[in-house]
Amino acid sequence: MYPLTDTFTFQAPTNITFGPGAIGQLGQIVAPLGQRPLVVSDPGIAAAGILQQVLDALGPAVAHVETFTEVEPNPSIETVDRAAAIYRRGDGDCLVAVGGGSAMDVAKVVAVLVTHGGGVLDYEGIGKVPGPTVPVVCLPTTAGTGSEVTQFTVITDRGRPFKLTVGSPYVVPTAAVCDPHLTLSMPQPLTAATGMDALTHGIECYINTVTNPLAKTYALEAIRLIGRYLRTAYATGKHLEARYHMLLASTMAAMAFTRTRLGNVHAMSHPLGARFDVPHGVANAVLLPYVMEWNLIAGMETYPQIGEALGEPVMGLPPREAAAAAVEAVRQLAADVGIPERLRDLGVTRDAIPALADDAMKSGNVLVNPRLTRREDIVHLFERAF
Repeated sequence: MYPLTDTFTFQAPTNITFGPGAIGQLGQIVAPLGQRPLVVSDPGIAAAGILQQVLDALGPAVAHVETFTEVEPNPSIETVDRAAAIYRRGDGDCLVAVGGGSAMDVAKVVAVLVTHGGGVLDYEGIGKVPGPTVPVVCLPTTAGTGSEVTQFTVITDRGRPFKLTVGSPYVVPTAAVCDPHLTLSMPQPLTAATGMDALTHGIECYINTVTNPLAKTYALEAIRLIGRYLRTAYATGKHLEARYHMLLASTMAAMAFTRTRLGNVHAMSHPLGARFDVPHGVANAVLLPYVMEWNLIAGMETYPQIGEALGEPVMGLPPREAAAAAVEAVRQLAADVGIPERLRDLGVTRDAIPALADDAMKSGNVLVNPRLTRREDIVHLFERAF
């Protein structure tokens, strides 16, 4: 239960259009926002034909379209700068992002730069964006990051190397067009990684120290949907019902965590992406069972509900056994969808752990983790996961 003295805020300003065929409404959604969009995407989306679907959907509703398809996994400052240059050269007036979290994050930061000037580093941190940006419309093609509704973007500074965050209510996309048909072509490894990313969002939001009743409601339903549908989406990629519910879970989990932050898993996964180019969802998936196990003593009340949402028969179990069942359920789900068990399997080297821990401790997510965390704890967790 929540104390009656608790006061919280919850804002969900993105206009979400969700469902099979939603892409057909893209033109009428974008046209009032701008007539010269820059469409931001990646080479895989272009090769899969999804980019052309987006251009066709925009069709006669807009006057002119520019495209940028150079977004890479763990996108860099240089990529943002190149996209911003194309936007300016084409005299753009809005952005359309189509792809996973990388494409959406790039578009969101481009919107900041072309509106307010400066470079990416000028906006590093929370609350540095001074005001609204040009409109951004997002079309997710994966069911994981939820960037289409969040106030956070993550960009890699290759020079440090470090994954920096630009966080502000002003970078929340104007609109999201969530069509599960766009996720049907995801290969199995991407389905697994993004699904486990969404699960991590839901779990870390549900258990952290600044969660609230509305966020917990979204988060727990997202956990339940992922527990029920991720295996099916992984095993049978064209299963529209599973894809629908995985996309819904991803968006709901993101609506939850964008107001509450996350926890140690995300604090630790970002350095893995920056230093070893480990895909974000894979890093989260490997770390999640280890961090949950370590957090267990702070999760006696929340873990049993997570276990139940994941289908575990926890009713009547002692609290510690019920909490442990949640950890085991997550570990089994990760195994079922082919997630490696150890960081060493991802090319991470043990000698990097001190630097990885230093970078993790710079994250605000550590501050809201349910168990008080020191640097030596992060080192221990990296060692356990290694």
